[in-house]
Amino acid sequence: MVFENTHEAIISVDVWEKVHDLRKNKRRPTRTGKTNLFSGVAYCADCGEKLYYCTSKSFETRQDHFVCSTSRNKGKEVCSTHFIRAVVLEELVLWHLQYVTSFVAAYEDIFRAKMNTKRTADRKKQAALRRKQIAQAERRIAELSKLFKRMYEDNVSGKLNDIRFEELSSDYEAEQTSLESKLEQWQAELDEQEQHAEDVERFIRKCKQYTDLTELTPTTLNDLVCKVFVEAPDKSDGKRRQNIHISYDLLGILPELNTPANEEMA
Repeated sequence: MVFENTHEAIISVDVWEKVHDLRKNKRRPTRTGKTNLFSGVAYCADCGEKLYYCTSKSFETRQDHFVCSTSRNKGKEVCSTHFIRAVVLEELVLWHLQYVTSFVAAYEDIFRAKMNTKRTADRKKQAALRRKQIAQAERRIAELSKLFKRMYEDNVSGKLNDIRFEELSSDYEAEQTSLESKLEQWQAELDEQEQHAEDVERFIRKCKQYTDLTELTPTTLNDLVCKVFVEAPDKSDGKRRQNIHISYDLLGILPELNTPANEEMA
């Protein structure tokens, strides 16, 4: 038996969960022995696969870069390379982390409100639907349990022959198994949505630890970020432009964060 929260924890829940996530995605060194803090964190925005870390043979790191693993293994016709230099990726992510942490420090209430707004009416409707489905499934499972008992009694008394009993039992068992599986899934989705408010507060507390962020370290990156999605570069106007999307720990991809002054100007 497990009894939670009976004594002070050695490490925080955040650290525990993050370590287990990192253990699932072990970073392997390249042939040159180099590693990069974005290995296992950078992903292709199109195919969703990890970006492969490529290094130069020298100790110079300016040319180290990431490319889509799908493109590397299956060809550019399947997915483009999504080439991005490691130093550029680090600069972009550091800038965004600095902006987010400073925004949270200066406009905590606005950030909290924006994150709550992110939970759209559609998600609220989905939560209401899931609660209704859960209630219906629980009622049906209870009905099936009663039917099983009644069928067993009828079979013992001779009112229901063995063949018919087996047929009905098989059907009811399959239905019950399916309902229990769906019930578990729906409850998990509902719990995840109701966890949102607590996750916002946990993220705000994290940001307050990095108000003076000047460099990006593996510890900082792993604490604040889950994944970074890199789009293919756009060269349509003659200039190379490339977007990235950062999925933050606990909250995912954040909505646009404008200061009150910028919003008034807009």
